Amino acid sequence: MTALRSTAARLFGEMADPVEGAPPADLVLAPTTVEEAARILDFASEHGLAVVVWGGGTHQGLGYRIEPDLLLVTTRMDRIVDWQPDDLTVVVEPGLPVAALEARLDERSQSAVLPERPGAATVGGVVAAGASGWRRYRYGPTRDRVLEVVVATGDGRVVRGGAQVVKNVTGYDIPRLVTGSLGSLGLIGRVCLKLWPKGETTTTVRVDDPSRALEIAYRPLAVLETATGCFAYLAGTEREVAAQGAALGGSVQEGLLWPEHPTGEVVVSVRVPPASTAEAVRRLPAPDSFVAGHGVGEVNASFDSINPSELEGLRDWAESTGGAMVLLAAPDGFALDPWGTPPQTLDLQRRIKAGFDPAGVMAPGRLPGGL
Repeated sequence: MTALRSTAARLFGEMADPVEGAPPADLVLAPTTVEEAARILDFASEHGLAVVVWGGGTHQGLGYRIEPDLLLVTTRMDRIVDWQPDDLTVVVEPGLPVAALEARLDERSQSAVLPERPGAATVGGVVAAGASGWRRYRYGPTRDRVLEVVVATGDGRVVRGGAQVVKNVTGYDIPRLVTGSLGSLGLIGRVCLKLWPKGETTTTVRVDDPSRALEIAYRPLAVLETATGCFAYLAGTEREVAAQGAALGGSVQEGLLWPEHPTGEVVVSVRVPPASTAEAVRRLPAPDSFVAGHGVGEVNASFDSINPSELEGLRDWAESTGGAMVLLAAPDGFALDPWGTPPQTLDLQRRIKAGFDPAGVMAPGRLPGGL
């Protein structure tokens, strides 16, 4: 590997510094452009190097563990390339932190509607993980706002899919294909996102019954349940928000008081039909914390100490509804499959991956079924 490391350094410059929290890798490179990333991946493909793309590291707990040969860090690709406030679009590089993007968009009272408490998450990481914020109830999942992507594929090509317009129905839907692919197809080098204007005012209303809140409120941003209670999140004109708050009847607080994400030794995400959200909460085996998105069907919960067998029943039930239960975080050796039953589309997914990454170097074995 020493000779290979020397060759890589000669071709692509000195190695980047090791990344805190990342798995050890013989090569750590931080490209500055998608074209440079493509050349690195061509090199990785030629030499059969297992590659992991690393942004903020906040979604790396998903899937089977990988021991990479090459860590491809996106921190030097962190620019806002183009922002068109009047067209409600923005083009960014993958290493841009979500918090930095939202702070910039706030100057024009706009939002990319990415996760509300992103921590160190980057835009590329959120798109690669297919992660959505709690405002998904009103605005839909993140994949619906990815208008265009430029990808460095596993075999070193630069591929563009979609277009920088809100309405676009031509060509293959590569933006949706790479959203949630967990870096298994290539490195997302640039992404165009659809934006939304923020409401004139926002409030958080405590409610007793989340189902009734969804019936009463007109297009709330979210209705969330935690161990401390249920809350409806509203945005709009002052008159609209005041009227909805009064109709809901609970205590009203100004602003959006989003909960913290559940954290702990083991964190799971239960995804079920929206009508089964309350049942999913009831079936949680004594969580230390949880956040349930009513109307969406996603419940995230954390456990500081739990036997894997206690989660198997929850997974069986979730899968019986057509949903799933996946591990978001767990210690090494935790005896529970991170994904559960592989999807019936596994063969199709395998063929798609082969089209982007014929040598199988991108995040090998991370996806369901060990894909």
